[in-house]
Amino acid sequence: MNITRFKDLEHRYADLKMGVVGDFCLDRYFEIDPTRTELSLETDLPVHNVASVRCQPGAAGTILNNLCALGIGSLYPIGVSGSDGEGYELRKVLSQRPGVSLDYFVTAQDRNTFTYSKPLLMHQGRPPEELSRLDFKNWTPTPEALQKTIADAVTNLAPQVDAMILLDQVDLADTGVISPMVLKAIASAIEKYPHLVILADSRRSLRGYPRVGFKMNRAEMARTVGIPENSSEELIKKAAEEIASAQNNPVFITLAEHGLIGAAPNQPASHVRALPLRGEIDIVGAGDSVMANLCAALASGSTVLEALELAAIASSLVIHQLGTTGTATMPQILDLGQSSGLISK
Repeated sequence: MNITRFKDLEHRYADLKMGVVGDFCLDRYFEIDPTRTELSLETDLPVHNVASVRCQPGAAGTILNNLCALGIGSLYPIGVSGSDGEGYELRKVLSQRPGVSLDYFVTAQDRNTFTYSKPLLMHQGRPPEELSRLDFKNWTPTPEALQKTIADAVTNLAPQVDAMILLDQVDLADTGVISPMVLKAIASAIEKYPHLVILADSRRSLRGYPRVGFKMNRAEMARTVGIPENSSEELIKKAAEEIASAQNNPVFITLAEHGLIGAAPNQPASHVRALPLRGEIDIVGAGDSVMANLCAALASGSTVLEALELAAIASSLVIHQLGTTGTATMPQILDLGQSSGLISK
């Protein structure tokens, strides 16, 4: 990609309208001062003294963070929070993001707010050390009435946006936002609005999804198509080509340090190598930055190869941000893209 093409795509981002449908999470970071050590008088166990707390959207919210960083004009999260304190914090941080409307974000009395509580030991002169997380999740099926509310939101939003991202982040099927009822609403939207760009990602499997684009990592690809996780690059390319043709949509597979593979329907797959490491890394959120950049680029009219290049640069920027789930702006992507040779003059 050359800089003229980069600027052309970037210029379109401010006019894009995108929906993010999925499991929004509250990432709550507890920054612990390790110099303030003490033992509990009652239990004789170590006490971790928290110096500060910061909250940011996680899971589908991480995708939203990245879309905001890219300068997408209008963003519509479709998700659920509980009527608890964590839900208040999640809605607060979502509402502070530029261009975000919470018109389709639901508060449910009978659901916990999906929360990752992340204790961090803040060491001077070296990266934070993350301790064991404390999570809040829902382990019962999403109530049918709530499924319908979310499905109706998808139906109502579809004609208003250029693209949608679907993220299924839950460990147990049908306990989150992406349910069979919601997927049925997505399938109906595709029939009515065939030019709507939709990319889906699921940590379990994308089997049974309607004809949308897929983004998956190597392990998710193996579970979805039934090939070994350690398959060769050529076999993964072939699988991507077959899925893209079957879905009639682009398919993307992330390969960690081996880069990204993407395929459009009835076209040969492309492979973009990962950028070299430039120091210590934290891979949390890398896949979400890839998803955001792929969908934004496609919605702006990019080719699969162009989308892969932008996503590879963005993920390299994100993994070098320590102690947080990072994002990448377009100026940062341009700078690193030019220095790495992926964006030419």
